Amino acid sequence: MPGDNNSRVLLSVTGIDRQRWRDLLSARRDVVLEPDGETDPSIRYAVVWKQRPNVLSKLPNLKAIFSTGAGVDHLLNDPGLPDVPIVRVVADNLTRHMTEYVAWRVLDHHRHGMLYRSQQARRIWQEPPQQQASETKVGIMGLGNLGRAAASALLSLGFTVNGWGRTERPMEGVVTFYGEAGLTPFLNATDILVVLLPLTAATAGIVDYELLRQLRRDNGLGGAVLINAGRGKLQRDADILRALDDGTLKEASLDVFETEPLPEASPLWTHPRVFVTPHAAATSYPEHLVGPMLDQMDAFDRGEPLRDLVDRKAGY
Repeated sequence: MPGDNNSRVLLSVTGIDRQRWRDLLSARRDVVLEPDGETDPSIRYAVVWKQRPNVLSKLPNLKAIFSTGAGVDHLLNDPGLPDVPIVRVVADNLTRHMTEYVAWRVLDHHRHGMLYRSQQARRIWQEPPQQQASETKVGIMGLGNLGRAAASALLSLGFTVNGWGRTERPMEGVVTFYGEAGLTPFLNATDILVVLLPLTAATAGIVDYELLRQLRRDNGLGGAVLINAGRGKLQRDADILRALDDGTLKEASLDVFETEPLPEASPLWTHPRVFVTPHAAATSYPEHLVGPMLDQMDAFDRGEPLRDLVDRKAGY
């Protein structure tokens, strides 16, 4: 609660609107941007995004850490990360935004959006063959909350949906594959690949040339398509360009990149078959996320368990 200096929240964020987060958190908690020394005993909770390394390491009474974004690799890579629970962000609006993005990009590729925009620029009046949604196989890498919501939306539009994850997670209406043994069969049965994986040691750089060449190219779309709305370091930008240039990939929609912001010199900006968005598929708005965070803090103070915890061994 505001004014309770024995139960303060540390807000340690970079690259986002720190003041807005502080204003909203301050409605119910005393919030500080820096601890009073590295062993500040008053800090009970931390809300972080790409926090200063080691800022959390020696806080003796820290009870839990809340990430403001869907990815937690920024936390797990902190050499001074203390052994306290980490809460993943889960919010209905975040899920809706990601679902909208995936449906938008799948439909755009399925309905030849890039071709039509090119034809419009050249004043060409020509209709390509259009296949049914059921004939297009969309493969989703990552069947967590975001992946399952996107899969449900695509099923409702009539697409055939495949899913792949680290462990078996069946879903009605989705042909699921899992583990290393299931990856190649999953890719071989996929026309449009949607990447929604978390970034872990096992998934870093997974979207490389070797993976892309296993996608199904002999299809009614005229080639394989990549959509990455997960994390930038899941992919190798140079391999995507190689795949586009030699026909392994027909098109790509990329919301995330190895280096962000995407450098001005990157050829991805001007490639005629790449659609670029600035890591905007599912933005974490504090107005939707702060309330659930504060509710969890209050519940934990009452002795109730935390929800949506990160599995440190799995990396998400």
